[in-house]
Amino acid sequence: MTAALTYACAACAGLLVSAEYMRTGWLRIASKLAASIAFVLLGFEAFHVGHDVVRVAFAQWIFLGLVLGAVGDTALLGASNKAFLVGLVAFLGGHIAYVLAAAQLIGPADWLGFAGVWAPLPVVAGAIALAMLWPKLGAMRVPVIAYVLTIVAMVVAAIAVARSEALPEVQRYRFVVGAALFFVSDLAVARDR
Repeated sequence: MTAALTYACAACAGLLVSAEYMRTGWLRIASKLAASIAFVLLGFEAFHVGHDVVRVAFAQWIFLGLVLGAVGDTALLGASNKAFLVGLVAFLGGHIAYVLAAAQLIGPADWLGFAGVWAPLPVVAGAIALAMLWPKLGAMRVPVIAYVLTIVAMVVAAIAVARSEALPEVQRYRFVVGAALFFVSDLAVARDR
């Protein structure tokens, strides 16, 4: 089931990129919603972690983040500033959920130590993104700063998890790759808006 949902999500994401390029509105909406449904359904897989209280809490926060991501994707189908703000808030909530998921595994005070030399990478990328966006943010400055700080914290936390033994090896690398892809995706959305 996991593989089928993963392939479905990837295929829908590919269709979404094609729809964006071809400017096909209905295909853009259908593929984005289908991809969102697929990754939320994938989140159900996270609940197969047994009875370990820490891993269950981690899974719950991950699932909440996925649901909020689907809400954000749906909101971004709209073109208005209000739709963008709803999407921004939903994605911000999702990133906060991912940060809280990581905090179930490794305390925030230990993130920089575990992330090591990799910790500055998302910090610098976030600072560059803010510098590039700054002249165009206007009234959105405070929400965007909060968003960038949260996503930087999420990536640093994910790097810390990946460099620890808090999860099985494959899972911790998936977590950091997912966080990095989310970061890149959000930069693309910001550039587009």
